[in-house]
Amino acid sequence: MATRYRIGYALAPKKVQSFIQPSLLNLAKERGIDLVPVQLTKPLIDQSPFDCIIHKLSDPEWINQLKQFISHNPNVVVIDNPDAIERLHSRVTMLEVVSQLNLTPEVSLEIPKQVFVKSTDSVFDSVASEGINFPVIAKPLVADGSAGSHQMSLVFNEEGLGGLKLNPPFVLQEFVNHGGVIFKVYVAGQHIQCVKRRSLPDISEEKLGVSEKLLSFSQISNVTAHDQSDESVAKLMEAAELPPSDFVIEVAKSDEAGFEIESFQL
Repeated sequence: MATRYRIGYALAPKKVQSFIQPSLLNLAKERGIDLVPVQLTKPLIDQSPFDCIIHKLSDPEWINQLKQFISHNPNVVVIDNPDAIERLHSRVTMLEVVSQLNLTPEVSLEIPKQVFVKSTDSVFDSVASEGINFPVIAKPLVADGSAGSHQMSLVFNEEGLGGLKLNPPFVLQEFVNHGGVIFKVYVAGQHIQCVKRRSLPDISEEKLGVSEKLLSFSQISNVTAHDQSDESVAKLMEAAELPPSDFVIEVAKSDEAGFEIESFQL
């Protein structure tokens, strides 16, 4: 009898609606995989057995349950293990990973300049002391997939800082034109997959001079709709070339990267 695998998933309702489609469930079942929703109203440890748990939740109660489950079931694969992704939940420590990568001299990987803001009273001094250039993106410090972590603002000039409604602490990161496309890299064990995703549109010098001081948004699509048609976004996505596979593989497999089952962006 063929082995079957029981995989539990714990996702926000919106992600369940997007990803857990009948076609996926049927395909998984054909390949010996039963995808089972984790009941968040019941203790996780009482819902065994699982061969694997896939989750995208970050509230403290869930994390505590997950850690307790892992301690009792060390052989169950958890994607992602809370300890493995803890540093990725802070927009300060997630970028520190880049400086720790063990890359060959031929490979260059840089991060935008950013400043950590503890208080709104210090925001102007922080920008001045670090020499941050506009435009900048104001982002909540915590990046845990929650709705609040996606509340951001594109700040075009110093006057726009006065209109920020983010609660500190947050980060201000220099905006770098990148063609309206990002490359998202998924790493699962030895499997590496790079895909394209839409991003913030480029900002020209002309636009920077006449733009509003501040543009708040919760989703990238809100900004692209504000600035670009679906047709123009589609053309950008089609024209963008994926980074060389050798480069992606070296970054993903860097000894110091610490990525086991995670994702990152280029």
